[in-house]
Amino acid sequence: MPMEQRGVDTIPEEERTSGPRDLVSILLGSNLCLGVIVFGWLPPSFGLDWWASVSSVVAGTVVGTLLTAPLALISLRTATNLSTSSGAQFGVRGRLVGSVVGLLLALGYTALTVWIGGDVMVAVLGRMSGMPAGDTSYAVVYGLLAAATVAGAVYGYRVLLAMSRALAIGMTLLLVLGLIAYAPDFTTAALPETGGYLLDGFWPTWLLAAVAAGLSGPIAFITLLGDYTRYISPARHSSRRVLHATWLGLMLGLLVPQLFGTFTAYAAGAALDYAGPLVDAAPGWYLLPLLLAASAGSVGNAGLMLYSMGLDLDAIVPRASRATATCIVAVVATACVFLGHYGSTAQDAMTSFVLLLTAIGTPWAVITLIGHVRCGGVYDPDALQVFNRRSRGGIYWYRGGWNLPATFSWATGAVVGVLSVSLPSYEGPLLPLTGGVDCSFVLSAVTGGLTYLLTTSSRRATPRPTEPVPADQLVG
Repeated sequence: MPMEQRGVDTIPEEERTSGPRDLVSILLGSNLCLGVIVFGWLPPSFGLDWWASVSSVVAGTVVGTLLTAPLALISLRTATNLSTSSGAQFGVRGRLVGSVVGLLLALGYTALTVWIGGDVMVAVLGRMSGMPAGDTSYAVVYGLLAAATVAGAVYGYRVLLAMSRALAIGMTLLLVLGLIAYAPDFTTAALPETGGYLLDGFWPTWLLAAVAAGLSGPIAFITLLGDYTRYISPARHSSRRVLHATWLGLMLGLLVPQLFGTFTAYAAGAALDYAGPLVDAAPGWYLLPLLLAASAGSVGNAGLMLYSMGLDLDAIVPRASRATATCIVAVVATACVFLGHYGSTAQDAMTSFVLLLTAIGTPWAVITLIGHVRCGGVYDPDALQVFNRRSRGGIYWYRGGWNLPATFSWATGAVVGVLSVSLPSYEGPLLPLTGGVDCSFVLSAVTGGLTYLLTTSSRRATPRPTEPVPADQLVG
């Protein structure tokens, strides 16, 4: 299979041969991995019982999917990725906001997937062969996972799609075996080792779980969905079918692995850590399937995240090829794996990461969706590529390539979100206004969206000709 040559340029119609079924396959297959499964462990680790954990994961995933799924329709119309498409709202340079948000989201989830997958692999290999769980073992396993991930991401969309199709079947079978393996020790009671509710009350803890474990899953895809739907032709597939496929893919791709993580957390008594207890509680016959799930599943999920990171960096630095950009971000992601392994607990790192990125990313998604509704889903794909061609002008040029009201609205929403977030090591100054309950997701979304509506006109911009100019003149 040839290496993909496309970066964030417009995909020609003759290359847009994917369909809604491919979208479901890639969203399902790529998410059946420990990097997603581990999010189902968060509610039990917060002190919730089985039913409270399940309800928080389901509620958060449903709300997040309803917000996130419509973003898939934007790249269906623009034939490029979502950060580049957001130039219609933020300006052809202002869309760098989306590129940075997408880069941070994908970077964190890639590192998390390799981290958790690597930890489980080391523990399983320790039980199977007596391999010591030392620094050398972790370094080798992390390195092997990172290398395999880079190979898939560099080859591009078609390889990742084929991998996701295989993982959708293979990982489903491995998870079914896992249900059988861990069922004898399953309990619905809260794990006593947690010491009670993390936030000293049921509803604050439940809401934290709904955001950190449920909502964060769909939010992770706010810049990723367009990577796949840009290869779907709107001439052959209706927006409704693509939207339904996105709903189905996100719901199945997130709820199936996360609820498996919740189930195994109670069965393994994984209160303060997930990887170790998961391996310790596994019967001997399930060690090999668990090793396959930790390795193949991690490569599939991290590969898609790394692919998206390469596109985002390619959008930020147009001179870099997609392959070069992918290799660069792979090095950064691998470094983050080691920082996480040696510098933080899994629970604190995951909770802080998802809450902060949700607060920062959600207002960008809301503003992009409002702009999509305002323009009726009609875009000028050529004008979106002005920055990539190192030119200026066009309908999305605004002021020097930036739509300042949109950028200001996003920044306002993001700041309000960060000031109202509750992390293990930080509490925002606005938190007392919400009774100590983390409402950063809602506040950032509402603030960013309302500011954008109040500071911008609903009328569409007047097109202007796109005129190429020398690169050294692109300073204003």
